[in-house]
Amino acid sequence: MKHDPSATHRTAHARMMTWRPRRPDVDRQSSKESSKESSKESSKDGGGHMSYWIFGAMIATSTVVMLDLMYLNTYTWSHVRWSETRAYMALLMGATMAIIMLGFMLGMYRNAKLNIAIFVLAIATFAGSLALVRSQVTVQDSSWMSAMIPHHSIAILTSERAEIEDVRACELAVGIIEAQQREIDEMEWIIADIEENGKALTRAEAAARPVPNFTGESIRSCPEPH
Repeated sequence: MKHDPSATHRTAHARMMTWRPRRPDVDRQSSKESSKESSKESSKDGGGHMSYWIFGAMIATSTVVMLDLMYLNTYTWSHVRWSETRAYMALLMGATMAIIMLGFMLGMYRNAKLNIAIFVLAIATFAGSLALVRSQVTVQDSSWMSAMIPHHSIAILTSERAEIEDVRACELAVGIIEAQQREIDEMEWIIADIEENGKALTRAEAAARPVPNFTGESIRSCPEPH
């Protein structure tokens, strides 16, 4: 069979006519469209839910941090005690944070069902925590005193360190400091007594285990009367 040079030339010419160099801007546009389609598919399949786990971890971490921050205004670290009321308040603030933050970031979190579930859970947590704070239904003898110790400690801190010039206000602050310190000592003693001997449920039992006479001391001093 004889080789036809003209046929080879026509075939090469046809290939050159059908080939076009790829333009960079077309490649970029195609890549963007492909990325968008991939993102849509990932969202449909639930692939974008990892950000919701990060959102949940952020709210949980913030709630724990807020609980810890509530103890920074105690007068001394020895007055730090577990407080159910403070824990409920931290949950209440965490739920509020979840509602506000998700409301501002709905453009980033586009799963409608998950968003509704988060809002419902946050509202329920807010309502439940508020009810527990207001009713104090879970707070019993020792837990009440444990919560009151850091609360009293705040009064000592502010009364000791506030810039008070009025003599009457100063004397009031000294009285508060002494009373709060005495009551903290009393509560610590009663908590220890309950742990060792149980609750004193009658007047006779209370009389048999009387609270010692504690005295509070104040660092603050007021001008002496002339």
